[in-house]
Parts: sequence; structure tokens; C-alpha cells
Amino acid sequence: MKKIVSLVVASMLALSVAACGEKTPTTPTAAPTTPDKGLKGTISVQAEEGWKSYYDAAIARFKADNPDAVVNLIVKPSFEHLDAIDKTDVTNKDVADVFAIPADRIYGLSKNEALAPIDAKAIADKVGGFADYDKGLGGNFKIGADYLAFPMNIETLIAFINTKNAAAASVDTKAIEISDAKVGEVLIPAFNAWYGVALLNSVDIELLGKDASGKLFSDMTKEWKDLGADKQAVITEIYNYWKTYTEGGASVMWDKDAAWGHMDTEFTTGGKAIARIEGPWDTSKLSKLAAEGADLKIAPIGTVTLNGKPLTHWKGGWGLAINARNDGNADQMALAEAFIAELINPKYAVDFFKATGKIMENVPAATYKASDLSATDKLVIENVLASYADAPARPLFTEWGSVWDTWQNSLLSWSAVKPANAEAAYKEIKAAFDAMMLNF
Repeated sequence: MKKIVSLVVASMLALSVAACGEKTPTTPTAAPTTPDKGLKGTISVQAEEGWKSYYDAAIARFKADNPDAVVNLIVKPSFEHLDAIDKTDVTNKDVADVFAIPADRIYGLSKNEALAPIDAKAIADKVGGFADYDKGLGGNFKIGADYLAFPMNIETLIAFINTKNAAAASVDTKAIEISDAKVGEVLIPAFNAWYGVALLNSVDIELLGKDASGKLFSDMTKEWKDLGADKQAVITEIYNYWKTYTEGGASVMWDKDAAWGHMDTEFTTGGKAIARIEGPWDTSKLSKLAAEGADLKIAPIGTVTLNGKPLTHWKGGWGLAINARNDGNADQMALAEAFIAELINPKYAVDFFKATGKIMENVPAATYKASDLSATDKLVIENVLASYADAPARPLFTEWGSVWDTWQNSLLSWSAVKPANAEAAYKEIKAAFDAMMLNF
């Protein structure tokens, strides 16, 4: 169904979450075709400040084949750009024709008629490298019959380890068990669901899911006695983590504002922190903290365990979408789709990573390994791919958006309620999730 930029209300398509990605392919399924040539028109493209050098180079390549085409950059942070869409509409001149979106925003943007359907399979055939497009990230950008974005990059959390701090604490970095760690040795802001799910996924705790009939459910609405021993044990360890940081009034790791600076201080060589769960986008910062990389080890997230079970995050990622105002304009759509193909050209994957820190789904690990990237960057990519392969699918349905504040507020409430044990702490979580479920 076409997304038409008008006030005509279209009937909503049935939503279905496609299966998430497989391992990054080692060989392409289709060789890249020759670039589009002779296209005309003008499009605007959103890019973050750090991405500008890569985008400028892509524009130069694109214009060499399409001298009558004009590509204007709108340099703006991605979430700020998405906020502009939410607060106005797609006709806003400050909203680009082509822009980046995180996978979890696809349903909300689709519901708001902000995205134009694209010929994603044709773009995939053009750039090559996808083992099974629909079973990868591309399938997550499909709603009903329409593909509404094209895979930009894959991402997941990994483990950063300060080896000198570990040696000082006599901790073996081959396997780091959270329940055995002393206070401050493993840093993870568990109150924030983005990081907290790494703990919960170790025993398949579902904060919000859909059963076989499509009905929403949450494990966090179960009675404590019905959770099962493994899930009780994880909640207990999260409670113990909170307790160790609040005894004596040192509650910094349960402060949603102060925790981040504390983690930077402690991960610095000479601090207490041994392991920190973070995304690849923080590599540069963490490397500087760990003696300019001399004391830094990068490992799959499963190197850190909880009650003997490896942590796992999500198969996450971003896509490139086209503004719905272009829908129905064949020339504009062709121009936008061709430029997306240029941006995600696997020939320039290394340059893409250098500028953005993003890993293309359609590029094998061997390409990065054989490049001139630093040893640290190569390790980041290797371990993101390893962690991504073992990660469960990220929930993308709209209702999951309610989980972020529900989880965070319930855990932060512990500092005021001061639960006496894990079961009492869980009651605060359950009360919050019971209230959330009533809204559905």
C-alpha cells in the first residue's frame, strides 16, 4: 500500500515481526551491479556530524555518475531528526528525504505514515552480500507487503575489559562471573533496560512478548513463586548488585544521571572496574580510559556470565529510510534508492566503519580483517559479529516502548523503598509491570 503524504487516513496493515538476522554472510548472493547513471533531481540526506566525511565522499562518487543530481546534506543527530518528524510531519523542509532510523522505530514511523515503501530487494541485489535478505535485518524493516527501510548496520553489546585492573584484582579475564565479582568490578547500569536485558536474556526473561496467538504477556507479572529458580536467581543478583552499591549510601550505580561518569572513572586504569558492557560506538572512549588501548581487551558479551550463564544482548541495527513525501514520485524514489545503494556499497565498508563506527550486515568479517583498520577496531568488529550471532531477536513491536520507563522506574524505586530481600524488590517490578499491562 502506498504511503501518500496527505491527510487521508489509510487502514493499518497487519503487523508481523520478521525473524531476525543470521550470521553475517561470508559470500554475497549476488554480485554488485553497475551504479545508476544519469539520474536527475534533488534530494536531502540526514547525516550525523561524525558521518559527514563518508557521506561527502559518497555524494562525490554519486555525482560522478549522475552529474545532474543534487544531494544536500542535513547534518543533524539521528534522534533529533526523528524528534522533528514526531513533532511536525514529513512535509517539514528540515526533515530529510533519506534518513537513518533504529529498527525499533519502524512500527511507530509506519503508523504515522512517515515512510515510503522502497524496492529493498532491488537495492540488495545491486549492492550484494546478503545471504538471506528477509531472514536478516532487512526482514525486520518489512511491514505487511512493504519494505520501509534498508539495512544500514548491525549492532549489539560486547564486553570491554581493563586487563591491568583485572591483574591487580587477580581476576581471570577468560570468564568473568558477576556473582563472584566484588563491588565495582563489573559495570552494567542494570536499571536501564537497554543494558538490563543483557542480564535478563541469560535466562530468557521476557519483559514484554507476544504468545502464539499474538497476545501480549510479561514474565514480570508472574508471582515470585512462579518465576522459576533461574529467573529468581537473576532477579536476586540484580538486587544484590543494587544492595552492594547502596550499603553505606554509595548509590551511584543506581543514579540514572551519575552512573555514567562513575563508570568512566572506575574503568580508567587504576580504578576498580574490570569489565564493562557497552556498544562498539564507545570503543574510542574506553580505549583512552584503558591507557590508550594498552590495557584494553575486547571480548564477546558472553565472556561475562551471571550464575554461570553467558550474557546475551539483542540483534539490533539501523536502517536507511525514505521520506513518505517522495512516495508516488518515481524520479525522486529512484534517486533516493540509488543513493542508499551508494551509501551501503560494500566496497567502502571499511571507510563507513571508520567514519560511523557502524558494521554493514552485507560485508564478511574477512573484509574488515584484511583492511587497514586498527587492531582494536578489528577486535571490536570480530566480537560484535560473534555476540550478534548468539543474540536473540530484538522486540520491535510498538508496545515495547512502554517497557523502558516501566523497568527503569521500578528498579530506581528500590532506593526509596529499600526492599529487605530480592522477593520484596521483585514486588516493585511486578507492580509496575502489572500497571503497564493494564494499559494494553
